[in-house]
Amino acid sequence: MRLFKMSLPAGALVLALAGSAFAQTPPAQTPPKPQTPPATPPAAAQPAPKPAMPPAPFPQDSKIAFVDIQAIASNSSAGKDATQKLSALTAKKSGEIADKNKQLQAAQAKLQSGGGVLSDTARAQLEKEIDRLQRDIQFANTNAQAEVNELQNDLQGEFQKKLMPIIEEVAKEKGLYAVFTAEAGVAYVHPGLNITDEVIKRLDTKKN
Repeated sequence: MRLFKMSLPAGALVLALAGSAFAQTPPAQTPPKPQTPPATPPAAAQPAPKPAMPPAPFPQDSKIAFVDIQAIASNSSAGKDATQKLSALTAKKSGEIADKNKQLQAAQAKLQSGGGVLSDTARAQLEKEIDRLQRDIQFANTNAQAEVNELQNDLQGEFQKKLMPIIEEVAKEKGLYAVFTAEAGVAYVHPGLNITDEVIKRLDTKKN
């Protein structure tokens, strides 16, 4: 009896980062004027919430189960720690690029407002500075995205090393032949076959 090897779906562990995460900061826009909201009608009586249904028991005769990798990454301590690390790096790099953008915007504004006041030498020097800043920002964008991608790959690898033994442990205890991922997509799965919560609890217990 052997557990089928799984590979984590791309992006299941950490925040999906758009390529524009480090793009040039757009100019500030004037916020729209507030509008008077329409009169709120009296709230209708809300029905009493239905009691939460207990989780379905695992079928004792089952030889398969499934886990939701996205849920494990989002709700486990290990997944949350990884997300925080990636968010911190993204915020740091975004801040550095934002500072460079401010310098560029200030130089462009100086060149535009200088008009005929600037000498040819001063204008040429300022244009050279603007060109340098634009190249620095382009390089910073590329470098930042590469650093974020590298960290994301490292975190996913670390997470998988922690997660796979837990899934295998649960599978062996239940006598399972295979554990599938919810991300693979199936037409129907008995709710009792979902061992995600059990995996999260064990993963958090063995966090350290």
